[in-house]
Formats: sequence, structure tokens, C-alpha cells
Amino acid sequence: MTKRRVTRYPKEFRQMAVERMRNCGNISALARELGIDRTVLYYWHSQAPPGEDPWADDLSRTRALRKELRDLKRVLAEKTLEVDFFKGALQKVAARRRSSSGSGETASTRRSGN
Repeated sequence: MTKRRVTRYPKEFRQMAVERMRNCGNISALARELGIDRTVLYYWHSQAPPGEDPWADDLSRTRALRKELRDLKRVLAEKTLEVDFFKGALQKVAARRRSSSGSGETASTRRSGN
């Protein structure tokens, strides 16, 4: 049977590590620097009380911005389709006008019966 190493880190150390995660661009490098696995950092972050969670506002803002970006991309795609449709319709109308009388005047016809 293998021995399992159980180490408890002080609360201050865990709070410091979670706070550094907030300002860190590379979580894996931070974990190596602290001598712990990066999954432990994410676990500590998830276990932080809501009042102490330094990412709570950042995460909710990021989620809201991503949702807004998704919605804007969808609307942009719809508008692009509309523009393409109307361009095609306008080209067809222009082609029909060119194929009809060239002068743009009404055609003269003889009166019948006179």
C-alpha cells in the first residue's frame, strides 16, 4: 500500500495563492512557483467564500460580455444575409429595367378602330 501525502496549507497561503491567480497570466507557472498542482489552485479558488472571491466580478462581467458578443455576431450574420438578399434583388430589378425600353418613355401604340 502506498502512502498518501496529505499536506494542509495555511489559510493565508491559500488566500495569497488565489489572489495571485487573479493577476497571473500563466496559472501553470504560478503553480510550479508555489510548488503545488494547478488543479489545487483552481480548487482553492472554487472553495473561496463569495465575499473573498476576487474573480467573482470579473467572471460575471466576462460571461456577460461573451453573451453580448455572441448576440452581436448573430445579429451581424442576419444583417449580412439581408444585405446580400437586397443586393441580389436590386441587381435583378436593374437588369429588368435595362432589358425593357431603352428610352424610358412609354411606348406609343396605334389606336384601334380609327
